[in-house]
Amino acid sequence: MPGIVAAAACIPRYRLPRELIAREWGGQAAGGEKAVANHDEDSLTLAVNAALALEGAGERPDAVFFATTTSPYTEKQGAATIAAVLDLPGATRTADFTDTLRAGTSALLAGLDALAGGARGVLVAAGECRLGEPDSIAEQSYGDAGAAVLLGGGAERVQVVATHSIADEFLGTWRTREQEFPRSFPGAFEARYGYGRVLGEAVQGVLAKARVPPQDLATVILPTPNLRAPQAVAKALGLDAKRQLQESFWTTVGDTGAAQPLLALAAALERAKPGDLILVAGYGDGADALLLQVTAPAAAAGPSVWRQIEVKRTLPSYGRYARFRGLVRRETVTSDPSSAVVMFRDRKELLPLYGGRCPKCGTVQFPKHRVCIECAYPGGLEEVKLARRGRLFTFTNDYLFESPDPPTSHAVIDLDGGGRLYCQLTDCEPERVEIDMPLELVFRRIHEGGGFNNYFWKARPT
Repeated sequence: MPGIVAAAACIPRYRLPRELIAREWGGQAAGGEKAVANHDEDSLTLAVNAALALEGAGERPDAVFFATTTSPYTEKQGAATIAAVLDLPGATRTADFTDTLRAGTSALLAGLDALAGGARGVLVAAGECRLGEPDSIAEQSYGDAGAAVLLGGGAERVQVVATHSIADEFLGTWRTREQEFPRSFPGAFEARYGYGRVLGEAVQGVLAKARVPPQDLATVILPTPNLRAPQAVAKALGLDAKRQLQESFWTTVGDTGAAQPLLALAAALERAKPGDLILVAGYGDGADALLLQVTAPAAAAGPSVWRQIEVKRTLPSYGRYARFRGLVRRETVTSDPSSAVVMFRDRKELLPLYGGRCPKCGTVQFPKHRVCIECAYPGGLEEVKLARRGRLFTFTNDYLFESPDPPTSHAVIDLDGGGRLYCQLTDCEPERVEIDMPLELVFRRIHEGGGFNNYFWKARPT
């Protein structure tokens, strides 16, 4: 029976207190803080890093689905990039689910359909970096995060009991191609006539299919655009909000859009017990509801959601956030040092991170050279996949390199298992960088040369 093998999340380390946002505009703070993607992160890198945490959790997927409303590209598939970073074969099926906040749950349903159609495993990865209009409620509410769920048909730890979907043409929140920020009608119009009505119908529908009363649910995951919205739905459905509603992380991470149901599901599975019934719902232009039953304890897949919330760096000012988000723009001079031809030629080194190993002396090196740098063996090197952990060999803090968060730390890293990598450091204060500190590689956006996004690996303290 198809079900969930494992789930993981990727929460950025930066946090922006809502008090700083309110103070900037002279308004009222909504309380708590929100997660903010670093200047080198976007919805795709968040999804990739969540997916990387699932490597080895089960059979390698033969389909990858990417869910987001904030894809880095208007016309280019993100799922194909995820499959390339994971070093999946060319026969992998890829698809993007976009333009609706229930893209995450819709991608899950499509993954289950793919399993029923013969797929062995499906990876659903979601990422979101929604930009709220300055001096708005949305600016305080929206948070950034990624999440990934691995679906399988054999070694699943969570079985799918029933699903129910509703399509509903309702203009609640929207954004046209010409609009930079999402729009919505003011007041409680959407909460009353869209969110509460459609979510309630979807939840009732899936419970009716499974013949399960609401009180039997161990955990209920509802989209949380604000703290009050799920409480009203839970009350209308006869749920015990204190006992059954899953923590939404709204006060610590924020409303993470299409990634929110998958993020909450990953957190719920970390603490679920065999036999628990979990209901997860997504909302947007209708609603999806999935009823799940835990059959075995979840396997550890990367740092827990709770741990990632605890490990954080607080942004000191709204201005720093504005630079990260490009709300403050200035003219820059760039030589566009990028080429689609070079990207194609070096795609295996840049994305899944392959190097070379000398067949004579065994030295691992990056990039892959024709001649060994150690023993000068001229017969070419063998391909080898590099480790994503290591220790800092040397570094320099560059105050002249243009960056939204200066200085930029350039580093040389000795990777576990061999190989030395030159890259940038991220998510760390330059004054805390020191020789031999343990580091992990994370997939990030390097720059936008050539008119397209250039991705590679950076290192951050473990």
